[in-house]
Amino acid sequence: MIEALQEFTASLPSWLQWLGVIAAGGIPFVESYLGAVVGVLAGLPLPVAVGAAVLGNVASMLVVVLGAHAVRGRVKGEQPDQSSPKRQKLRRAFDRYGVAGVSLVGQTILPSQITSGAMVSFGASRNAVIGWQVVSIILWGVAFGVLATYGVDLLG
Repeated sequence: MIEALQEFTASLPSWLQWLGVIAAGGIPFVESYLGAVVGVLAGLPLPVAVGAAVLGNVASMLVVVLGAHAVRGRVKGEQPDQSSPKRQKLRRAFDRYGVAGVSLVGQTILPSQITSGAMVSFGASRNAVIGWQVVSIILWGVAFGVLATYGVDLLG
């Protein structure tokens, strides 16, 4: 899938390639970290690749967080089904590490869209989730963008 996203992005006119990276960054499991790699491998400068991937990931995460917050506000008092093993694991991590810990490390397990929506459904502050998710998305995007840049230079 990453190769297809890279080919799609590279096939766009050079002045539009950043839009392909924004779109890739908004896809769960691709997010800012692999979106930045797609951008770098497509030939975009590192700051443009990372910025576009971060923008796409933040936009999709905001849609989920704001939607989850709205739904939680409507059904407050009703307890969501806690039976899913992944949801239980995420809840234990949330109870132990809080919004910051789950935001920074959660992307190693689940996409930011899923973890952020789940944290809001657990009752976490919408603004805290958004703030920590943005920090996490930027950090992961920069880290993978830099790794891709040095990897391309070493192979090229």
